[in-house]
Amino acid sequence: MSSDDDRKFGNDDVQIIARDEAYRGYMRVDTYRLRHRRHAGGWTGEMSRELIERGHAVAVLPYDPVRDEVVLIEQFRIGAYAAGRPPWQIEIVAGIIEAGESLEDVARRECVEECGCRIEALVHVCDILASPGVLSETAAIYCGCTDAAGAGGIHGVAEEHEDIRAIVLGAETAFAWLDQGRIINSPAVIALQWVRRERERLREDWRGGE
Repeated sequence: MSSDDDRKFGNDDVQIIARDEAYRGYMRVDTYRLRHRRHAGGWTGEMSRELIERGHAVAVLPYDPVRDEVVLIEQFRIGAYAAGRPPWQIEIVAGIIEAGESLEDVARRECVEECGCRIEALVHVCDILASPGVLSETAAIYCGCTDAAGAGGIHGVAEEHEDIRAIVLGAETAFAWLDQGRIINSPAVIALQWVRRERERLREDWRGGE
């Protein structure tokens, strides 16, 4: 067993001894007993890890290339509250993938539900693991071309207790909020940093080279 920096680990380097469902509600919590190979060779001792299963998500930042504006959302988050951070977080649109939906289906559906925006085109930004120490969830992040004229207001699905405020900002203002630490939600940070880098290309592509 090599300890070289280029050593690649895979699923075969993990031994699952037992997996039990500890809780099922809005999310599911599984308890694993496992061991895995060590960087220096050999195996760890048996350990216990809890894993939260909640499905996989799509997140999208609507961007208007003509008006040079982004559409963000603000909603209550219990995790931020428990962490001692502002419980109303500024985020980008996001939703869980339902059975039979494509990633782009989710992006378009959630934009209508959460901020009232219709998406004309989508660009894939990246895929992330939300918090791999405790979550299996992945998030596919997109930027979506939209017309932000008239966007804003309160949105969300009532039976899901969603109370979501859509916020339309000039791109430079959004970047300033990011730099000031007003936006700390990870998909929003990633998407806005990506748009800051790619904004001129997006404007050229989505405006047809005007």
